[in-house]
Amino acid sequence: MDVPVAAPIASHPPIVLLRPARQSMPVVFASPHSGRLYPYELLAASRLDSLNLRRSEDSFVDELFAAAPEHGAPLLAATFPRAWCDVNREPWELDPAMFVDRLPSWVNTTSARVGAGLGTIARVVASGEAIYRDKLSFADAERRITDCWQPFHSALTTLIAETCTAFGHCLLIDCHSMPTHGHSGRSGSRPADFVLGDAHGTACASPIARLVETLLTAQNYSVRRNDPYAGGYITRHYGRPREGVHALQIEIARELYMDEGQIERLSSFAAVQGSMTRLITGLAGSPVLLARR
Repeated sequence: MDVPVAAPIASHPPIVLLRPARQSMPVVFASPHSGRLYPYELLAASRLDSLNLRRSEDSFVDELFAAAPEHGAPLLAATFPRAWCDVNREPWELDPAMFVDRLPSWVNTTSARVGAGLGTIARVVASGEAIYRDKLSFADAERRITDCWQPFHSALTTLIAETCTAFGHCLLIDCHSMPTHGHSGRSGSRPADFVLGDAHGTACASPIARLVETLLTAQNYSVRRNDPYAGGYITRHYGRPREGVHALQIEIARELYMDEGQIERLSSFAAVQGSMTRLITGLAGSPVLLARR
């Protein structure tokens, strides 16, 4: 198994930002769920072993898009795991049942994500198993949001603003992976290799979403749009096509590149990584994207 890295909470920066020598395309890549620096505090408080604790992790996704900076686009990745703090949620989506103290009235305690146990501080991993043995304090949540959520979104906001200033518009590619089981379409159709989420057309202009889909289908991948993943907080919050900011969530089937049981890269990892590099270069040379305003 590719083991997680146990680390003191403050020993590593919460994000890694890889910038190109010169940004040459109006694209920002973000990998919010690939972090695998697990705080000692989380490992000690969890009732799960390290393998099961990683079920929510989009393992190796940042590596799949590692070529972005050398082709002219920045890549932002969280170093902390989703099980510690989920930046693809509102900053204060919290389950009151997880905490020993009463939550402030302004906290969002009723969202569907909170109900599923997958708020900003998750109650369960993706497989549905409870993470913690004991309840947390609200101060725990505040610290994670201050130390992790806020730096990630501050960096992402800055990248988008810089890109819009330089090019007049920006495409945010929000990079994720999806488990083999559970990503069939709502009609029960065969699972796709990729699912693109544009919040049903509200977060990204159709020609741009179609461009990404074409670049993937040209490599013989099967692609679906918004089914079953239409985009999370990042896609919906930052995607403002009328203001020149387009956000597209991309979900990659884990079976293409990793052993989901052992959380290890498969021999096919390099091929999928190469496919993502071709996607990046296709975006870099596309008149659809470069001319977009």
